[in-house]
Order: sequence, then C-alpha cells, then structure tokens
Amino acid sequence: MHFHQDGYVSADPRIEDAAGYGIDRPEALPDVVDVLIVGSGPAGMVAAAQLAQYPDVNTRIIEKRDGRLVIGQADGIQARSVETFQAFGFAEEIMREGYHITEMCFWNPDPENPEHIIRTGRPKDDETGISEFPHLIVNQARVLDYFAQFARQSPGRIVPDYGIEFVDLSIEDPQTAADPKHPVTVTVRYTAGERSGQQRTIRAGYVIGSDGARSGVRSAIGRTMSGDQANHAWGVMDVLANTDFPDIRTKCAISSKHGNILHIPREGGHLFRMYVDLGEVPVDDARKVRQTSIEEIIAKANAIIAPYSLDVKNVAWHSVYEVGHRLTDAFDDTDESVPDSPCPRVFITGDACHTHSAKAGQGMNVSMQDGFNLAWKLGQVVSGRSSTELLRTYSAERQVTAKNLIDFDKEWSTLMATPQDQLPDKAYLEDFYVKTAEFPAGFMTEYTESMITSTTENQELATGFPVGKRFKSARVNRVCDAYPLHLGHEAKADGRWRIYVFADAATPAPTVPAAGAVAGGDDRASTNADLASTNALSGVPALGEWLESDPASPLVAYRRRGEDIDALVELSVIYQQPHTDFDFTDAPTAFRPHVGTFGLEYVEKIYAALPDEDIFDTRGISRDGAVVIVRPDQYVAGVFPLDAREEIGEFFAGVFLPET
Repeated sequence: MHFHQDGYVSADPRIEDAAGYGIDRPEALPDVVDVLIVGSGPAGMVAAAQLAQYPDVNTRIIEKRDGRLVIGQADGIQARSVETFQAFGFAEEIMREGYHITEMCFWNPDPENPEHIIRTGRPKDDETGISEFPHLIVNQARVLDYFAQFARQSPGRIVPDYGIEFVDLSIEDPQTAADPKHPVTVTVRYTAGERSGQQRTIRAGYVIGSDGARSGVRSAIGRTMSGDQANHAWGVMDVLANTDFPDIRTKCAISSKHGNILHIPREGGHLFRMYVDLGEVPVDDARKVRQTSIEEIIAKANAIIAPYSLDVKNVAWHSVYEVGHRLTDAFDDTDESVPDSPCPRVFITGDACHTHSAKAGQGMNVSMQDGFNLAWKLGQVVSGRSSTELLRTYSAERQVTAKNLIDFDKEWSTLMATPQDQLPDKAYLEDFYVKTAEFPAGFMTEYTESMITSTTENQELATGFPVGKRFKSARVNRVCDAYPLHLGHEAKADGRWRIYVFADAATPAPTVPAAGAVAGGDDRASTNADLASTNALSGVPALGEWLESDPASPLVAYRRRGEDIDALVELSVIYQQPHTDFDFTDAPTAFRPHVGTFGLEYVEKIYAALPDEDIFDTRGISRDGAVVIVRPDQYVAGVFPLDAREEIGEFFAGVFLPET
C-alpha cells in the first residue's frame, strides 16, 4: 500500500482522507446530485465504490430495503471478479472467507443400475492456469459488505441511503433545462422511517439503474427486454444437512434418471446449495411451479442422488425460478440510430438489462463488471476530465458482453438439464466444462476499437496483452526492495489510467533530471532537448523525458494545478535485466515521481524481470520494448512501440479534455 506521502499515518491506511463531497457529507438525501445510483446490488455497489474515488462528483445510492442485504441469492465468484476485488483492496480477506472450488465432480447413472448414480469424472476447475486467482463461493451479502466498506473509506465517503425506492424519472433537454448539469428529475418514495410513504423529487445529472430484473429505471426510459421465455424450472435451496453423499463438499453436476442437480458447497464448512431440476414447465402453468414447497424440493433431491440421501436439518433460504434468457435493446436512454443523438443520461446495469440462469455463476460477476465499466467513465465526465462522448461506450461495450453471456448460458443450462443418454457422448458435459472454462472465469470479454480502445496494429509487441481484453498480470521484481509481486495487483481501483513501459534490452543508466524540474508543487518540468541524446542507449529515457515534460504528454496536458504528476496516469517501467544489475536511481525521473504534501520521491513503480519467470517471455513482449496502456477498469487500451510518443499523445487526446 502507498501512504505517508502527506505525513505519518498511524491508523488504518485503508481509510483515506475525506475530500470534496465526502467532507461533512450530509446524512439526508440532498435535492441535487451529480450521479444517483438506484439499487445496492452488485452493479450498484461497485459503481458506488468506484465513484467514491471521485470526491468532486456528488454521488448518492438509494436502496428500498431498510438496511444491508442479509441473505444473497448469488454466490459464485469467478476469477475475474476476485481480480477486481484485488483492485478494490479486499481480495485477500474474501479469499480467506470463501469456499475454494478446485475441481468439479460429474455424477451420472450407473450403467449396471441406472436408478443409482456414480462418479464419472472430476476435472480440475482451472486445468490450464487461466488465472492466479481462485474460483470462490461467497455469500453475495458479504461481497456487498466489502464494496460498501471501500466506498465508506474512500474520499467520497459514500454510504447507501436505505429505505428509499425509485418511482419514476423524466429527462429535460440540457440545452433548455433550468439546470443543464442536472436535467434528470427523479421521483422517489420513502419505504422506512418517519417519512415512510412520502414522495419527493430530486434532480440528478445522471442516473444508474441497478434495480434488478423488474427495473423501474428501465421502464422509465422505455427500454424493453426480449428473448426466450422460461420453460424449465429449478428449485434452489441453501441448507445444512447430514448426508452420505461423498462429494457434499465438492462442486458437482449430477445427472440421474430422476433429474439433475447442480451442487455447490458454501463457505463455512457446512452450508451447501443445490439447484434441483423440477422439469419442463407447461405453457399454461401460470407459475404454479413457483408454489413448489421446500419439502418437495428436498424429496426431489433425494430421488436424484440415490442411493445416497440428505437429512436436512436447517433451511437458510430457498426459492423456485424458471430459466429465461432476456436482453435489453440498449443499456442507456440514447437512440444511437438517430444522428447527433444526445449523449446518455440514464443507464441500466446487471439484471436490469440481462437475465439468464444461475448455472454458469455469471449473474453477480457480469453485473459487477457493468458497474465497474460505467462508473469510472461517469467519474471522468462529471469531473470534467472527458467529454460526454465517453459515456456512449458503456452500452456499446457491455451489451455485446451480455449477448455473449446469454448465448453461452443457453448452451450450458440446456446441457445441465439434458439426460446423459441424450448427449453426444457420456463425457460431453464434462468436456464442455473444461474447454469453455475461460469464458465463465470472466476472461473472454474483448472490447472493440473505440475512443478508449486502440487498434491492434502493434499487437505483436505484446501478444500476451491483447488489446481490448483485461490486463493479465504476471510476476516481476520490484527493484527498490527486491520484492517479487504480481504487476497487475498493484493497480488500485482509483480511477487512474496505467502506462506500463516494457524496456528494450539496454541496461538502464543514470539520467539527468529534466531542466527546471522541481519536486512537488505546481511547477511543470520543462523540455530538456539534450536528454534523449545523452541517454541514447535506450528508448526508455527519451520516452520518460517526453512523458514528464512535453506539452502533449498525458501527464502534462491534463494535469491540474496542485495535482501530483501521476494523478491521472500512473507510470511503471519494467526492465529486462535482473534487479541486481542496476539501481532504481538509474531509471528516468518520470518513473520516480515526487508526490504528496512534501514532494516525496515515489520509487516503487520500477521493476525488473524475474530470472526464472521472465514477464517478457510469459506475456510475449518484444525484446525491443513496448508500451501497454491500461484503462481504469483493467482492460488493455493499446499497445505501442517505445518511440510512438506522438501516437500515445494522440490516443490520450481522444480520452481526456485539455486543461485550460
């Protein structure tokens, strides 16, 4: 962790100083807000946590419940989500708390006695090493608790406004609105406390609808969901039980003559969840299947797992749902088919815009990425860093992701409900699970070219960091203290972009500070025309000098008076040589920024390749060097040669607004 830059810290360093709207934050919901988040589910809480890092954005989150979620319906945490938790600072805690899925057992009818099941396979959960992070099972309520803690401890000091529900909204034309910055009028109703039942209106600049499958925000902007109607029902139960089933603490796909079960052990050593197949639902069922009792679900489960049995002692939660796959026509209020349409003001996330089965464990995971994707973009726009055009990329990027998810889930949930003797071969389901593991793990999302994602023209310089996909971490050695760590794990969800400079083969040599450079304060480094020739052995010094002092550099062009040089873009450099071959003082000063109240030199962003785990080899990085630009949500925005300074400047010119 990085702290002490503004003075000695003796308390919990995770609690940042309040700033902006976080200072003396009013307890009551104000009349005017910049961003109003509706719903404190996974997407809403991630958005709140990220926006809490933008204290100059007045953000509030309302929730119709009168308090925190107690029992969550979602529980599967894919590796991409744990990677995200790392950025928000609580991956280690939740990994200690959660159940770790290491393999999945497949059970099918015994050929010699088809009324009974036998284990037919037990593949590893991540046979190919897709991620260094685990696949977890954790109660959704605890995930929300951790995001709430991050939001509460961030400079914006965001906490949910419980007991307030969304009623309706209307959007004025910003050009004619009395308050152009807050053209959305939102009607809300109090559901708890002294004002229960009362309605009021507030004005908002932007609204995020994270209010579930029956989203009122979605209805208010006229968006509709379309797709397959539900035709298969499942009973789901979280129970405590005694059993002779040998894989009760292992994730299982169970197929028998009597139906199917997806079995998921829960955290804590005793609790487990079963999705129990209740069969096809007749068209004229009129939701009668929803009345299936917990006793019937337990009886069905016992029939499926014969010759084993469950003796249920306690039911923590149960429900019945019908599988449907539905997608909203767009994820915001803007009609992109109309030329010069206004930029969006209202957005929907999570179940408000895509619904599917729970079998692939994707609902909470994909919803969190919706919130992460949107929140930093709103933070940049509302704080005046980027144009409103940036907001168009949310729906464009996330709707494609949701469509791919629904297509995958249709296939997986159908296979889960298909008897083994009707599959192409006995191992078909197991093979499908193994070969498609990267998709449910969350690593197949790939954003296409846009204002924040460049072309793949230079992809060969860093083949292991595909443009448009998430930055796949690898280990390096921190030079200043010889500490080996994962490069990607050092990136906090603080809204900053990252530039990773992978050096060429030249050994770093001492450099001359840019002329006029002053540690800390408001002075900008001036150009030193002789620096590149002085250090001609490597392209890194020339790039570092440009980043530090050129008017076109993203560190210079968009830096506000009083800000640290790395306030918007964090620089890191990774050398090919072992850390013993040079000192951190040999790196250009751009990678040793002076930060904080005292202008202290920060030296922990200078790295070396590990001899036995060379990141240049593991991630296919050219020995001629490369520059990898990563977005605040951890997706690779571009790959460039070391000498592509003009191209790098042009890329960021399309992202940020210049400071005047």
